[in-house]
Parts: sequence; structure tokens; C-alpha cells
Amino acid sequence: MPRRRLGQHFLRDSSVARRIVNAADISVGDTLVEIGPGNGALTHHIVDAASFSGSSVVLVEIDPKYAVMMEDKFASNPDVRVVCADARDIDFEDLPELSKGNPYKVVANLPYYAGTPIVRSFLEREHKPESMTVMLQREVARDMCATPGKMSLLSIAVQIYAEPKKLFDVSPVAFRPPPKVHSTVIKLVPRSEPLVALDKIDDLFKVARSAFLGRRKQLHNSLANGLGMTTDEVKEMTAAVGIDSERRPATLSIDEWIALTHHWRDAYRNEKTEIVAG
Repeated sequence: MPRRRLGQHFLRDSSVARRIVNAADISVGDTLVEIGPGNGALTHHIVDAASFSGSSVVLVEIDPKYAVMMEDKFASNPDVRVVCADARDIDFEDLPELSKGNPYKVVANLPYYAGTPIVRSFLEREHKPESMTVMLQREVARDMCATPGKMSLLSIAVQIYAEPKKLFDVSPVAFRPPPKVHSTVIKLVPRSEPLVALDKIDDLFKVARSAFLGRRKQLHNSLANGLGMTTDEVKEMTAAVGIDSERRPATLSIDEWIALTHHWRDAYRNEKTEIVAG
């Protein structure tokens, strides 16, 4: 039985599994990484596609019971490796298939409780995947793919590293047991370089987190409170980069956050203000 403490809701609709695998655009010689194979409902389709294209598969399963199940199921297939570990902590460079910067793709039905940290861990590591085709809780997927007007800290955290695209929604009835939430499959293609230089990312999150602490407030209020600036200073800063200080944080684009951060760094940065990066 699925273990609810691990957020396990197993996919039982094979048509959804086929759509996920088709969306991954598996090519000859790809290395495929599945996170949380569970009972193998999606894995079966991934391994079939890998066998057809001459690809190898790495299955990362946190639950020892299901890791053993996958080892037994694919014991005769030399192109399938099972790793019993938490995907958020594993060093993929230790795996022969992924060492020396070998390219790979992630294809997975991610557990609801860990979907966000797993996605971020892959996007923020030096050896990024070529793509991630993953199923997530619908609200999380919506945040990751948001456009200005509905942006959040998660939108920024994902989009500075990757281009996300919503593919399709999945009903709770496609799972056993049915979850209380809907799911969405998205595809993330990591950028060759983040939109922000690595030494400036923490500063971008200082500025953005300050604003989103007062999500419903206008920028001149939320930034003044969060960055220890006066309202007039915030108005001067936003005007300098062409942003109306009466806008709300969710309306800003990634480019506007970058411009705002650069100006804050150059003109107003106060080392005494410490806000934990998101």
C-alpha cells in the first residue's frame, strides 16, 4: 500500500504515463532519471522508451521497500540502476551514468511534499539536466509557470534558472489513492546560464523577499519595510528603473526584478539589512 507519510499517491492511469514519457522527447542514448518510481507505474513506460532508444535509466527511490521492488523488477536489465536515496541530497556525480558532466533528462511524478525542493535542487546544481518533465501539485506547477500578474517567490526562483511550460492537468482519479488536490505536468528546460549572475542571486532574493513579505502591499511600502529604506528612497529607486512604486510584487517580471536589484545594489544597499535568501 502507498505510504501517506511519504506523500505517496501512485499513478494508475497508463494514458497519463504515456503522455509524460512522450513529452520528455527521449532521444537515442539519453540517460533518464526518475525520482520516486514507487510501484513502477510510470517507470514501466520510461524503461520501455529507453530500451527502444538505447538509453539508460537511473531510478532514485527514498523508500527502501519500493527500491527493492524496482531492483527485483529490473534485475535482468543492465541499463536500469536503482538508487535508494533522497533525491534532494544525492550526489549524481557518484553515478557512472552521470559523471563527467554526462547529459541527462529527469522524468518523474514527484511527491507532493518534496516537489519544490527537488526541482530547485536540480536547477541550482552545477550539473543540470537537459530537461525536467515532471508532475507536481497543480498550485505548485502554476506558481512555477506564472507570468507577471501572478508571480511569486517560487516563480522567480524557478524562472531565473529555467524556462517552464505547462503541459497538461491530471485529475485525482488518475491516482491510487486519489489525492485531495489536482496535479499538473510541466516541462522545465534549464537555461545555459541563470538570468542573474551567481554572485547577485542572493541580493535578488533579498529584494524580492522583502517585497513579497507584503505581497498585497504596494512596492513603496513593502520594500521600505523589508529593506530598511524610506518610502521616498523606494520611489526614487523604482522610478530610476521605470517601475511604478504603486505596483504590487506579483506584477513584476523577472527582468524588472533584476533591474531593481542592480539599482539597489549600486545605490542603496545596506549591509545591516539581512533577509534570508529564498
